[in-house]
Amino acid sequence: LPVFDLRSDGSDNFVTSLLMAGNYCIPEVTILFHNKLLRGNRTVKVDCESFAAFDSPNMAPLAVIGIDINDRSSDRGPLKSSQFTYSLTRTSACCVFSPTLQLTRRLVRSLRIGDATLYNANIYVLTLFCGGMIQVRTFLQPPIRGVVLQTYGAGNLPGNRSDIMAELKAATDRGVIVFNCSQCFKGSVTAVYQTGHVLNQVGVISGNDITPEAALAKLSYVLSKDDWDLSTKRMMLGANLRGEMSGGPPKPPRKNRAADEWDLVDAVARTLLHVNGSQELTALGGVLFPAMLGNAVARSDLNKLDELKGFGADFSAQNADGRTALHLACALGDVRIVRYLLLNGASVHIKDQFDRTPLIDAVENDRKDVVALLRRCGAHLNSPAKHVGQQLCNAAAKGNLERLKSYAAAGADPSSAKDMYGRTPLHAAALTDQTEVVDYLLSLHTAVFALGHIEAGPPADLLGVTPIDVARAAGHTVLAEKLLQYFNNCGVNGKKHSKMQWNGGVEIKEMA
Repeated sequence: LPVFDLRSDGSDNFVTSLLMAGNYCIPEVTILFHNKLLRGNRTVKVDCESFAAFDSPNMAPLAVIGIDINDRSSDRGPLKSSQFTYSLTRTSACCVFSPTLQLTRRLVRSLRIGDATLYNANIYVLTLFCGGMIQVRTFLQPPIRGVVLQTYGAGNLPGNRSDIMAELKAATDRGVIVFNCSQCFKGSVTAVYQTGHVLNQVGVISGNDITPEAALAKLSYVLSKDDWDLSTKRMMLGANLRGEMSGGPPKPPRKNRAADEWDLVDAVARTLLHVNGSQELTALGGVLFPAMLGNAVARSDLNKLDELKGFGADFSAQNADGRTALHLACALGDVRIVRYLLLNGASVHIKDQFDRTPLIDAVENDRKDVVALLRRCGAHLNSPAKHVGQQLCNAAAKGNLERLKSYAAAGADPSSAKDMYGRTPLHAAALTDQTEVVDYLLSLHTAVFALGHIEAGPPADLLGVTPIDVARAAGHTVLAEKLLQYFNNCGVNGKKHSKMQWNGGVEIKEMA
């Protein structure tokens, strides 16, 4: 009913949609209707005389709105009404789907249609009925470039209609793209029956559980990409691009039996995809999906990750230790997998039960290329400054130069960081005579000192002991002289910061 009607549901839909937009990060087109938040490209209108006019037959709602907001994509539990910010300018911590914020803008720019025109007069929707051979032949003739074929049930044709199969084969050979979807609202196109296999053999592309409306828009989009060749267009049409269909492109035949175990994973993932009502089964998905994602990451299996995404896997889902697929990928250092996870919504800010973020895993495994990628996406060191200082001191004492560089790449400053006793990595390196580490730390000190961010003199701990004192006490005379000469030069060249020379932490001379 119109929003100004006395019995209208429009006002509730409008207000609730504002609350959802203001409190959730939802970077996709959605429909909020009759207390359900539905993915736009999975939604169809099922009733023109009911308030429950829209439905998503093949995908559970992203959220169900009652007294509480039940976010179906996570196991955080319902969001209480008292938790809403009631603001359209900020978001709460609860997200339906939350890709890394800084990466989102780049991702959106990369997915823009640009100057491509979606409208294409040379594509049609062809619904099959008994007979209709002339209609089929007409719809497949030039200048037709693409056809959305609505078949029976699970994607079938009459088994005795070889003439239709011949026309479809001739059309696909000419470069016409035929996209197969079911006439049924619920369910998907599968090759369960013989005719389904035959359609695949003649070049018809399976649309799985896509809606006819989404199939038409997708076909228009793919045909608008003039820089894609025919094989690329066919491949992209059969893949899950924006969550418009379940699963991904058809899998190539397995060549080794060790990979056959993934068939069970596919079966489980397909089952979890269509879980709607059982809270127990939904919770089971929260347990199984992280395990399957972890295995795919450990195997560096990008295709399997793509399939699991199509089955509804949340790349920010946490396992029993609170770790996500991104934690594991960062520890392993596979930049290709890390980039894929970030582009598909994995959060860089999630902590495991040990308070570790993916950035910490990358740093402590010296994956500097991964660290750089995470930093571009907004990751930062969230540990207390003294804890970071302690880790840097440990690395310096052991001569672990790569670890110091990893922490520096993550945003830490090894030249000035301090542990709980005020000691710096330079203290630790001076104690254990790590000359290479000292040279690196002094180079960082020079760069920071030139910016005027630190004083010229050597750093002192809580007892006033400097690295020069430590080196002398440990008997490292050569290193002590190097440090003394360096900080004396800093005193001469940095008069605006310090007017003194240093001799083991004792002022010996005022500079003019």
